[in-house]
Amino acid sequence: MLNFKCLATFFCLFIACQTASSQFGFSPEIGIIAGPVQFRSDYGIRNDSKTNFGNSGFGIGFVNYLNFSYQRGYGYNYRETYFKDHFKVRSEVSWNKTNLEHFGEFVDPSNTSENAKRLRAHKGAAKNFNLGLQLEFYPYSIKEFEYLTPRFSPFISLGLNYTFFNSEVTTTYDNENADAFGDITDSSNFYSLWNKESVRAAKGNTLSLVSSIGVRYKINRLNDIMLDLRGQYFFNDWVDGLNHQLDSNQNNDWLVWLNVGYIFYFN
Repeated sequence: MLNFKCLATFFCLFIACQTASSQFGFSPEIGIIAGPVQFRSDYGIRNDSKTNFGNSGFGIGFVNYLNFSYQRGYGYNYRETYFKDHFKVRSEVSWNKTNLEHFGEFVDPSNTSENAKRLRAHKGAAKNFNLGLQLEFYPYSIKEFEYLTPRFSPFISLGLNYTFFNSEVTTTYDNENADAFGDITDSSNFYSLWNKESVRAAKGNTLSLVSSIGVRYKINRLNDIMLDLRGQYFFNDWVDGLNHQLDSNQNNDWLVWLNVGYIFYFN
């Protein structure tokens, strides 16, 4: 569950964006996005398809856009510029969760070593709450798109998120009953080549770099459908609760999110 601090932060951000939109005459857009997430973490084998598809979750978010091209109260002093007709600023609050486990050759059922048993017993979850801003670039005219010519408008974006993460860790290795959780503070219950500080259930916060490519389809003047493929790189390697620091651990945690969105324009 999201805590009160996160919800209060989201509410303040949303109100600030709406106030800024009204104050400066920009026509804001709001929307909802949702879709599957692939979490690329220290679980499993890097670049392994079973790991990538097995460690998949779900994300949902709310977005708010500042549309500089569509302004209320046009006057003689209004001047269209390239920036206004090709860029938007998106603020966003989102949440995603991915259940994590180990996949690949090291946990194959034919492997009966103690380390294989440790890996099979080790599971976790990554839960992230994000607040962020992105600058979106549209190669085609935003104003022409608003008048339905054309109906499709591709975009790319780049921005920063502030992420509140809450990872979970469990193991059943030291229990005869496989349904019972074991002691996660005992490093001997985890892969023996990891150091003693490799696993922990962690709460924290970090910055993350976000980039996406997508397209909008205009249903009518006030409604769009959006398809967005995003990569999010965290400046922290504890988002998944595992940082084994072996040579194979070459990157911080990151994720790929394919989302579908519905966008509504305030007229």
